[in-house]
Amino acid sequence: MTASAGGAAPYPSSTDDEVRSRSVGDLVGDISRDLTTLVRQEIELAKTETREEVGKSAKAAGMLGGAGLSGYMAAFFVSLTVAYAIGTFWPAWAGALVVAAIWAIAGAFLYQRGRQRLSTVSPPKKTIETLKEDATWARHPTS
Repeated sequence: MTASAGGAAPYPSSTDDEVRSRSVGDLVGDISRDLTTLVRQEIELAKTETREEVGKSAKAAGMLGGAGLSGYMAAFFVSLTVAYAIGTFWPAWAGALVVAAIWAIAGAFLYQRGRQRLSTVSPPKKTIETLKEDATWARHPTS
């Protein structure tokens, strides 16, 4: 193999006579093997990117789950306290209704914000980039 400015060349250097002496079947076989290798490498890149992102997401989800449980318990007891406090001035059902309305408003707000944030999730960028490069190369292999 010969080395180029960008790294190792993918094919050994050959002369025109060597290329001409090869059969079309051999050349098609080489192209088929190269394309198979390229597709496998792209699949591996996609798997690797996905595994990394899933691992990060799983750790973050675990932490968020713990925070959510803690927040839920705190909100539950604060809600009981507020409902009880309102119940000392108004009927107990009115205090519970006020607290329920506050939670409904908070839930609607969080739902809306969550939907907005979910729309910003993007696909694996490196894989898409390299697939575009591969498609360009396949269309114009001699450039």
